[in-house]
Amino acid sequence: MDVAVPSGQVLKARVATQLIFLVCGLGMASWAPMVPFAKDRLALNDANLGLLLLLLGGGAMLMMPTSGWLVSRFGSRVVMTGAALVMALSLPLLLILPSVAAMSVTLFVFGSSIGAIDVAMNAHGVQVQNLYGKPIMSSLHGLFSVGGLFGSLGLGFLIKLGLNPVYAIVSIAILIIGIALTQYNHLFSLDTEKQAIATFSAPEKAVEGNRQFGWLNGTVLFLGFMCFVVFLAEGAILDWSAIFLRDIKGVDSELAGAGYAAFSIAMAIMRLVGDKLVARLNGKTVVVTGSLLGAVGLTIAVLSPWVVGVLAGFILLGLGAANIVPIFFSEAGRLPGIAPSVSLPAITTIGYTGMLAGPASLGFIAQHFSLSTAFISVALLLVLVALSYALKGK
Repeated sequence: MDVAVPSGQVLKARVATQLIFLVCGLGMASWAPMVPFAKDRLALNDANLGLLLLLLGGGAMLMMPTSGWLVSRFGSRVVMTGAALVMALSLPLLLILPSVAAMSVTLFVFGSSIGAIDVAMNAHGVQVQNLYGKPIMSSLHGLFSVGGLFGSLGLGFLIKLGLNPVYAIVSIAILIIGIALTQYNHLFSLDTEKQAIATFSAPEKAVEGNRQFGWLNGTVLFLGFMCFVVFLAEGAILDWSAIFLRDIKGVDSELAGAGYAAFSIAMAIMRLVGDKLVARLNGKTVVVTGSLLGAVGLTIAVLSPWVVGVLAGFILLGLGAANIVPIFFSEAGRLPGIAPSVSLPAITTIGYTGMLAGPASLGFIAQHFSLSTAFISVALLLVLVALSYALKGK
């Protein structure tokens, strides 16, 4: 290894990166139980709510290409910390803003912070993994899912205990700020990242030569589409599970976040063992089996007349989808002739268009047909992922 980074520093960077993934999941999932409150406060129907949610995905997608440039110029830790602060400051506003216009702007800013931190933490995670010498991407995404658990279930739990919703979300925002600021010095500096990239990635000339064409690479487009579908499935649970449980299955608003919580628990558990699972099986088996399992889970959630069955379906989706995106990101980091600093923002941006198109498209399907029909359409797309990846390379 040509990069002289002390092992202790690498270990601290790994822990700090795990905590940033936790922060991202915590902040993002805290929005899930707030969706029913926002729908009622603003008097929105499903279609209008879908349009509003479009701005969250739009902010994330538009920020991702810019984040790649910001990371290369200022370093991942600056981008991650700044995005975490913006995310934390946006959360309380999402609970109290009284107008659609104000919510639209804030959701766009909130989505932008998610897009920025997502690109930066994955880029940083790739470099930490390279220097650590062992696969860690699934475990990093596992901490994201743990954050999703605490965000979706924790906010509802605090409200159920009688804490004012505003105080509850402010407490979560303070936690996010505290973690981000205390871990800043443990993350790799820009110089350390440049050293790692120079050692483990394509030469700089190759990077520059492929920057404008990386997005047109067939494998990049293929992986991007696969990520698109998986992010669409995750977005469906994030944005619509609480509405589905409350309006279709009759669950109280305070407990409607349990759907995303169940999904996040399953994802967290599977991702925390994902590195060993991927090492034992091959990536294709994990992706194909996981996609089919996720499709079955969504179908069960729709068809089950019992809330327990719905939650079981969300759990199956979480188990199936858990390691698909980490496998795609790891594959993107190994593409010949394209450095991770080019391929990862490209694939992440394409994938997150699932977050952009998903809420709006599912909202329109729900308005004209039903939310159950919208979920079944996502299940069919997961089957398409399984078939496409199974035939890859044949």
